[in-house]
Amino acid sequence: MQRRKLGNTSLMVSPIGVGFWGIVGGDYWGAQDETDTVGAVQAALDSGINFFDTAEGYGDGYSEEMLGRALQRRRAEAIIATKVSTGNLAPAAIRAACEGSLKRLGTDYIDLYQVHWPSRHVPFEDSMSALLALQSAGKIRVIGVSNFGQFDLPDMLQFGPYAANQLPYSLLWRAIEFDIQPLCVQHKISILPYSPLNQALLTGRYRKADEMPYSRTRTRHFRGDRRDSRHGTAGFETETFAAVEAIREISADIGQEMVHVALAWLLHKPAVASVLAGARNPAQIESNLIAGNLSLSDETMRRLDEATDELKMKLGPDPDMWGAGADSRYR
Repeated sequence: MQRRKLGNTSLMVSPIGVGFWGIVGGDYWGAQDETDTVGAVQAALDSGINFFDTAEGYGDGYSEEMLGRALQRRRAEAIIATKVSTGNLAPAAIRAACEGSLKRLGTDYIDLYQVHWPSRHVPFEDSMSALLALQSAGKIRVIGVSNFGQFDLPDMLQFGPYAANQLPYSLLWRAIEFDIQPLCVQHKISILPYSPLNQALLTGRYRKADEMPYSRTRTRHFRGDRRDSRHGTAGFETETFAAVEAIREISADIGQEMVHVALAWLLHKPAVASVLAGARNPAQIESNLIAGNLSLSDETMRRLDEATDELKMKLGPDPDMWGAGADSRYR
């Protein structure tokens, strides 16, 4: 599999990465067999996928532990990305969190260490100073961020360089295209899309909102009165499923599965280095590989953009999938 450069660094990552949140199982993701988890990692490495993304907050460290076990004896083949939680962004807390991640991952260095969400209490300067010290000590190779908006992104850059910004991005969630993506292009910061299938909406399994599990209907696509929703808006269910059907039709026209088209569409977008697609077993790795090697024509890209433009405009430029207005975590 081809490799793409991460920011202005020497790290070369596969265009399809493995998002390692779903392997924690539980009520949100469903039961997960550890044998499947290890099998997925081995299948990824065997097929040329080298990029794995986790976080100390995924399953309270369990995701990191599982990734470390799955990579035993093959650590040198992998690019490991993990994240430090918002509550651990004071300098001493960052140092302790990094040591904890290193131990759980069973490694002596982290390839990409990311701030999971920006803090509104610890100055960016303090956090970056600690990250740069960890980099100088060889604990981390490259610094990254996640969920940094149009103001946080340049504010953090004042105090040191970082190579990547992990963001929610998909055919049905194009908010970053308004303000954040152009900034990433300008500053040569790679975009790492998460939730690329938009909570399973782009898998092709669901044709209407009431078919979906309640855990997947909390985003701003759906009505605010659905269970566990916190955005309190009317949502855009009609527009969302109209877009899904249009994407389904375009995919059929080119003889491809919608899930592969959705992932491939992201890889044709500016600044995107690697798409973080969840994979809980070897079969899902094989499916994701198809998307990583799928080339979409300019005409197909135009049709996909046009099919989702109305939804993009109605959802607007706020990238928070779950909160709106004062409840948004982006700035």
